[in-house]
Amino acid sequence: MSDKIQFQQREQLKEKPDQSKLTFGKVFTDYMLSFEYSIDKGWHDLQIIPYGPIELAPAAQVIHYGQSVFEGLKAYKHGDEVVLFRPEENFKRINMSLSRLKMPEIDEALLLEGLKQLIDVERDWVPEGEGQSLYIRPFVYATQEGLGVHPSHEYRLLIILSPSGSYYGGDSLRPTKIYVEDEYVRAVRGGVGYAKVSGNYAASLLAQSNANAEGFDQVLWLDGVEQKYIEEVGSMNIFFVIDNKVVTPELNGSILPGITRKTVLELAKSLGYETEERRVAIDELYQYHKEGRLQEVFGTGTAAVISPVGELQFKDEKISINNNQTGPITQKLYDHYTGIQSGKLEDPYGWRVVVPRY
Repeated sequence: MSDKIQFQQREQLKEKPDQSKLTFGKVFTDYMLSFEYSIDKGWHDLQIIPYGPIELAPAAQVIHYGQSVFEGLKAYKHGDEVVLFRPEENFKRINMSLSRLKMPEIDEALLLEGLKQLIDVERDWVPEGEGQSLYIRPFVYATQEGLGVHPSHEYRLLIILSPSGSYYGGDSLRPTKIYVEDEYVRAVRGGVGYAKVSGNYAASLLAQSNANAEGFDQVLWLDGVEQKYIEEVGSMNIFFVIDNKVVTPELNGSILPGITRKTVLELAKSLGYETEERRVAIDELYQYHKEGRLQEVFGTGTAAVISPVGELQFKDEKISINNNQTGPITQKLYDHYTGIQSGKLEDPYGWRVVVPRY
């Protein structure tokens, strides 16, 4: 271990789960990374400690005023190696989120080093099956005790790990049914929509639950001002294939700058597809469908990587995308993206980061 990172041995290790029965976010590894912050010491006491309950005062500011941000990324088995996928991008974004909530930023290089050491300790937990991974959840929350609306003077960062199964339970992509939300909004420009803050997800749950009750998988969010322009789908960014061009809504301050979104744009360009980031109105999208120009729709995010959309419903008008089948461009992007992640394909971009043995 590095002299910067302390290690607390667990008395008894957990039994590893059956890899054939892995789901998502249900099982957690033996250890977690912990980092403390106080206004007088700054960030200090970076440690790998046993996973377990955390102590929190009833008056902790995170409970009352919501200073909480998180990230999500994955580690993969590649032969005898364990690799991360663009982790530096996640740590850049967590600092952006911290800054927006007036929380102290973190040394990204030190945090990445801590994560590598944590995963090295837990490398036997990284599953090896098709589509499986070790999900990584860093999060930061305000711990100062006391009521009063102001930035906390104390925080804690934890990174927990969860072995996870294939999102689709197999090799094939399953198109989803999406409801275009026309009552509630996710975020507005000038707010916190571009940051990965916990409250964004809490605010989405009512609309999501309503959509699920009507038989839809996800909600497609429109802008919070005119409720006209498409922003995100569920907890993912959204893409359209229009006239063979890969199109996605431009970042405007209320859309999360997804790491998968960024990677898909870069990958699509390298594969020879024309790409475009711009405002896309829902009425415009439906018109493209009527004209036969809307070929494919898919979402992008850490959990699913790429999730094809087979059906959209806006108000009372339902449309089928590519006959409710995964399109060829969606499939090609998914195959290349996951192939690079898993090590089946070469990585000419330098996206994979090997976790060393310490």
